[in-house]
Amino acid sequence: MRAGTPPFAPFEWLLAGRYLRARRRGGGVSVVAFFSVLGIALGVATLIIVLSVMNGFRAELLSKIVGINGHLFATPIDRSFNDWQDLSERLSKVAGVKSAVPLVEGQAFASSQYGGSGVLVRGVRAQDLDSLAAVTTSVRGGTLEGFDDGTGVLIGKRLADTLGLQAGDTITLSTPKGASTPFGTAPRTKSYTVKAVFEVGMTEFDQTFVFMPLTEAQTFFNREGDVSLIEIYVDDPDHVGDMREPLEMAAERPLLLTDWRQRNRTFFGALEVERNVMFLILSLIVVVATLNIVSGLILLVRDKSSDIAILRTMGATPGTIMRVFLINGALIGVVGTLSGLVLGIVITLNIKPIQRFLFPGAWDPTVRFLAEIPAEMNPREIVAVVVTTLILSLAATLYPSWRAARLDPVQALRYG
Repeated sequence: MRAGTPPFAPFEWLLAGRYLRARRRGGGVSVVAFFSVLGIALGVATLIIVLSVMNGFRAELLSKIVGINGHLFATPIDRSFNDWQDLSERLSKVAGVKSAVPLVEGQAFASSQYGGSGVLVRGVRAQDLDSLAAVTTSVRGGTLEGFDDGTGVLIGKRLADTLGLQAGDTITLSTPKGASTPFGTAPRTKSYTVKAVFEVGMTEFDQTFVFMPLTEAQTFFNREGDVSLIEIYVDDPDHVGDMREPLEMAAERPLLLTDWRQRNRTFFGALEVERNVMFLILSLIVVVATLNIVSGLILLVRDKSSDIAILRTMGATPGTIMRVFLINGALIGVVGTLSGLVLGIVITLNIKPIQRFLFPGAWDPTVRFLAEIPAEMNPREIVAVVVTTLILSLAATLYPSWRAARLDPVQALRYG
């Protein structure tokens, strides 16, 4: 062997490739290498798929919750919102605010001849329906025209299914907060026409929410000239904290401001904890797969001990021997990582067809909140998974390669 051969010369790559091929004596080495590649590929693919699905769940739930509930919620402190018209107009003019929607909110019991269910009634003006994009873009029956005439309501798809209703049918709403009498507050029951049925795709909303005109809700809940709260929609929901001070100044009266993060802190906190735990658990798959590289290379060093002795007697340096086995391990890691990357991306991009094929009719949205499995790939997370796997794979080759480089030629011939 010619002295002065540069590191990672073509000879070293050729020798590393030959060592990975199956031979009569080294077939077991190739089998271990194959399963090492397979383990790394499955580990990387699993990590990408699970992280993408968790990201998709968070993004989908966030879009549903924020799309139907607003970003900030203003409620009165010292006195009721009798000035809600002027107040909502002032709040809507704050820079960064898309709209300020006054609402009357109250619980009621919805019934039909086929059954009954508890609901959350929300009174809203027709002009503010555009702010509820999750509702207006998901109408599955009926129309929103003439919503403000006070004779009809919007109900969710699952509530409609529970009560056996569709657009044009009649729904009866009952509330204990009715008219005041000398004997106390009398319950109020009234029937409305179902003007439209919406389906936002989140069971809690589709089963619970009923929208009626604001003036009718004020009458129904005995809140004439008053509203329960004002929902504020902003341009950047992730920075709602920066909007508090401008909104409080524009209100010109004491307000209690809460945002969507405070209202859903426990829910999204649980999602984040679950996501981090899943990442740690599934990372063990990659760690175990990279440990297979260690066992495979140790087996390869043992199998090629006589070859190592011959190379050393021909002038190969310990660095050359070490680089040969480093290349072996690196090839296993790179091939496994790239295979897992491709497999993970392909499955993630086709997660919904795969769901429909594997679980036809078995995905229960009443348990999982959403009707389909969402997936959203984060390029930074994918890069982090790939880089981490490559580093672990390379680190796994160091010890076997070091042992091969330190192998004495006389002992190597004895082992061979």
